[in-house]
Order: sequence, then C-alpha cells, then structure tokens
Amino acid sequence: MVSKRVSIGKSSSILVNLPKPLPALYISFALAPFSIVFRLYKFISGTKTIENGANAKDMYNAGKGFGKFTKMLDDFPIGTLFETIKDFHNTPKRVEALNEAIKNDIAGRRRYIEKEIDFAIENSKFASTVTDGLAGGEIPLRVTHNDTKINNILFDEQNGEALCVIDLDTVMLGSMLYDFGDALRIGASTAAEDETDLSRVHFDETIFKAFAKGYIGEVKDVMTKREAELFAFSVKLMTYECGIRFLTDYLNGDTYFKIHRENHNLDRARNQFRLVEEITKKEDILGGIVKELVK
Repeated sequence: MVSKRVSIGKSSSILVNLPKPLPALYISFALAPFSIVFRLYKFISGTKTIENGANAKDMYNAGKGFGKFTKMLDDFPIGTLFETIKDFHNTPKRVEALNEAIKNDIAGRRRYIEKEIDFAIENSKFASTVTDGLAGGEIPLRVTHNDTKINNILFDEQNGEALCVIDLDTVMLGSMLYDFGDALRIGASTAAEDETDLSRVHFDETIFKAFAKGYIGEVKDVMTKREAELFAFSVKLMTYECGIRFLTDYLNGDTYFKIHRENHNLDRARNQFRLVEEITKKEDILGGIVKELVK
C-alpha cells in the first residue's frame, strides 16, 4: 500500500492509501499459465474484506472510504482517463438495449414477462435524469469507481476503518451519483440480489443513513447542489438500471451475466424491480436524511 498526500482543490489536502502495483519481472510470468495478463499488487497485511452481513458501522466506514476516493480525485485531469466500458452507466442506452431485446425476442421469452416489461418501460421516464445533467453541465463529470460493492474496500482488522479502495478496473469518467447509488443498491438491500422470495426484499434506510453519513461527510466540500439533490434518487436509478440489464440479458438468452439456474436473470430483474418499488415509496424519507447531512 502506498500513502500519498493528495491536494484537494486549492485549499487543502488529505492522506490517501492506494494499492501498490508490482511490475512483472518476466513476461512469461505475467501471462502464464492461462495466456492471460494478471495485475499484481503488493499484499496489504492487517486488513479484511466484508462479503456479507455488513452492519451500519461497516457501511458508514465504506461510505467514508468511497467518499474519500471521490474527493481525492476531484481535481484529477479527467481527459487522461480511458473509457473502460463504453456507456456503462448510461441508463438511456440501457433502455434502448432493452427495447431492442423486446423487439427481437431472440429467446422467445417475451410472452412470459409482459408484467416485468411494462414495469421497465413505465419507469424509463426517469432514466435520463443524470445523463441529462451531465450533458447540460448541472452535474460534473468526475473520476468514478463504478463498482462500489463493500467488498471492494480493504478494512483495518482492528478498528474497521476503510484503508484502501481496490478493484480499480472500472475507474473511468462518470458521476459520483453512480458510485453512491450502486453502493446502496447492494448494501442497503435486506436480501441477496437473486433472492426469489420477494417478501424478503426491502430497502434499509438505517443502512442508507450510515453510508450517506460517511460518504457525504467526505465529499461535502466538493459536491454540487444538484448532486446533493439527487443522492436519494440515484439509488433508485442504479437499481432500475441493473434490473433492466438483467431483464435484457434474459430476453437475449442469458448471454452476458453468468447464470446458475433456470430463469436466474429473470429472478434478478424481479428482485431489483421490487427494490425500485420500495425505494420509490421511501424516496422522501431518504431525501430528508440527505438534507440533514448536507446542512
């Protein structure tokens, strides 16, 4: 792990920890044994990851970790970044892909999921909220992680604080709303992403508040008013986006996401749509939490 003092805008700086990449000594080592290039980092001792069962304290620390990541890169020259996955969080493009999959119905499954299709199309009305904001300049383009699951942070084994953000493959341009929303799409759900018993799928506002407190506490000095207004909404947007991606893949015959059972992608889509419904009902509550935190 490398510790560096990074300037934040013109007024201050913070100490950040980064995984230290290791150069390959021999190209054969980098490619062997599967003809694949591996990225190597120096092992960071005294740390742990959290795969499941994160509590409010864990999510608060995760929020601080991802928030610090956003803040430390606030003045990074974004023009030097490569778009790792084109239109990754371009929700209108995801809607277009869904409409194409509905039209083509390659796997012949459309007739079984009219209810899910209707839900996806009805909720597409808010799909362009962030992309429109980015295009119009209301929302700034930032360096974003784009895979803010809690297991992409190394935590201190002793005090549980976030030490280092890892899995940097998808770091590229985007909105901090993507990172905030996606972290809570997963972290604040009371059930696994593919849980089929939808009565177990709920959105935990206590977890939302904990993560938001950690994240907003770090980015408060660099975030814009419009970003603050959309924090609560971003969770719904990212959950909806993931749901329509699962539904699109189901219609296309399960060609993108790995599946482990029949109708796995459909189960995932239904799960995410259930979460969208609950987040929508709680949006005013979540917005109120954010307002208190940004004061």
